[in-house]
Amino acid sequence: MVLTGSNLPAVGEYNQTVVLDAIRRHPDGSTRSKLASVTGLSNMTVANVCRRLLASGLIEEHGTRVSGPGKPPGILRLNPAGGFSIGVHIDPAVITYVVVDLAGEVRDHTRSGTPSAQDPQSVIDEMGRSIDALITTSGVDRSRVLGIGIATPGPVNIADGIVLNPPMLPHWHRVPLRTALSAATGLPVLLEKDVTAAAVAELWYADAGDSRDFAFMYYGTGLGTGIAVGGEVVRGVSSNAGDPGHMTVDPDGPECVCGRRGCVGYSAVPRALVERAQREGILPGTLPPGPAGIPEIDEAFSALAALARAGDARAHEVVADAARQIARAVVVLVNLLDIERVIFGGPFWSRIATIVLDVLPGVVRADPALVPPHDVRFTESVIPVDVAAVGAATLVFDGTFSPKASTLLISAG
Repeated sequence: MVLTGSNLPAVGEYNQTVVLDAIRRHPDGSTRSKLASVTGLSNMTVANVCRRLLASGLIEEHGTRVSGPGKPPGILRLNPAGGFSIGVHIDPAVITYVVVDLAGEVRDHTRSGTPSAQDPQSVIDEMGRSIDALITTSGVDRSRVLGIGIATPGPVNIADGIVLNPPMLPHWHRVPLRTALSAATGLPVLLEKDVTAAAVAELWYADAGDSRDFAFMYYGTGLGTGIAVGGEVVRGVSSNAGDPGHMTVDPDGPECVCGRRGCVGYSAVPRALVERAQREGILPGTLPPGPAGIPEIDEAFSALAALARAGDARAHEVVADAARQIARAVVVLVNLLDIERVIFGGPFWSRIATIVLDVLPGVVRADPALVPPHDVRFTESVIPVDVAAVGAATLVFDGTFSPKASTLLISAG
């Protein structure tokens, strides 16, 4: 889907983002006349926008393309070194850091175990040191670093940049993360819920012909959903959209902490699968309760997934059952949003991807509750490294360079 702009002078900044987005989505280069054609802008508007983008170093002109008589037109491409962004994903198990250039390439990345310190400030100080070290080792121009994006489990207060009370980070209560990390690094900081950041990344990396209406099923220590409709991420009133965890998928399933039975976020997540495998004697041991058990979950889940992939029938059934439960949640989401694509990713996803994608699509399509008549596609994230960390980095680019029709609305206030 190609976005079109307007020639009204009042929307010049929007038109600049439209042109930059069009150039970004044509990595082999584009001429000014082609840009005018795909954006709906006049040749003069495109020429003026490109002049500004060249002056700012965001794009470069490479050679010419012969297309007929007269002076050959110049080929415009993104300048990858025109801007950089830092992405940070705070997961209960690990903190991932990435440096991403304007063309979307991950220049460098690193990760460390999520500190268990009770004082969040000590964690933030360590994050600041890690970010400074990553910028140095990556060799990027520090003056071209536009900012830092942070993806964190919810709930969050985006307006004030506060991490409110993540269930798996027990010492993080109303932490002013945005302000504190900005002070520690001297860079502007954006905060976003992790599943929303993942959806932003998918939009940023999507090919021009890809559907821009999708749900991103984020499979980590918990289950979350990032949503994009009409090419824009759905955040909700408080920017905390994307928690399907208490959607009932098995009325006879285990009792959730909320008091209901068979909640997908309780019965289909890694801890639940490992605990079932331990009860049935597939895996040895017993998990420690709460956040203290996260390292053990990671190790045991890997063992369970390896057994399932190797053909162990009991292990395979544990994972297949989870796929069926997630499929029921997917049916609800597809019915609610009328989307045509469901994308899967997250830190625990790849270990069970082959089994889930073998089981889940058929369960969804055979479900009598499925309403939309169109086909639903199921794909894996194409994002390198850590989708939430890369998504956090693209938040900075997205906020600066992505065209959003909503910005053209005139406020009544």
